[in-house]
Amino acid sequence: MGHEAPIVHDVFGISWLDFNLSNVFMIIVTSAIVFILSVLGARKLKMKPTGAQNVMEWVLDFVKGIVNDTMDWKTGKLFLPLALTLFSYILVGNMLGVITNGVHDHNVWWKSPTADPGITMTLAAMVIVLSHFYGIKLRGGKEYVKDYFRPLPFLFPIKIIEEFANTLTLGLRLFGNLYAGEVLLTLLVGLTTSGVLGFIGGAIPFLAWQGFSLFIGGIQAFIFTMLAMVYISHKVSEEH
Repeated sequence: MGHEAPIVHDVFGISWLDFNLSNVFMIIVTSAIVFILSVLGARKLKMKPTGAQNVMEWVLDFVKGIVNDTMDWKTGKLFLPLALTLFSYILVGNMLGVITNGVHDHNVWWKSPTADPGITMTLAAMVIVLSHFYGIKLRGGKEYVKDYFRPLPFLFPIKIIEEFANTLTLGLRLFGNLYAGEVLLTLLVGLTTSGVLGFIGGAIPFLAWQGFSLFIGGIQAFIFTMLAMVYISHKVSEEH
């Protein structure tokens, strides 16, 4: 504990513009890993998939199931690439901080990018903005606006508040779970390095919590993707 993020202040001379170099680095790392896995999975396609292709097809089928459960496939197939990208990116990002944390000169450089509220809130805001965009594009502006006054006109303010609440809950749920997990892992690492007794007493809980964190990372990727598709479905489906 007690570590800080490597932040560059006043970028380009703008007083309010700061860059968290750790976030930038981990975003690049996560994106590169997802890209490499995707290329390996689609590079040499076979009728009987093996290796990376088998894994990627399993992920694709899993994400397709999420989309099918939230909207009809005629509409949902348009959002399959988005759902696949969200799930893959968040899953890989969640796993990176579970494997290890990298600290240099009291600055944390290697961690889960999804353990930062700025990144998770950006992902959540992107999903909400896309839900509005496709709601207007697929249903038309008139029908889209009418939804805010259905079934009763006085519900309009509540539905506006709901949009902000959806953004906050979608982003903060992911951040809170990942951040709490990394804090506890850091404490357990400190315990295992405090001597022989500390190692014996901390190693088992550390390994157990690391395994549990892998499970939580997968669950959170699933929940975020599912809720993203639910929010989009509410905007693009006629029955909503």
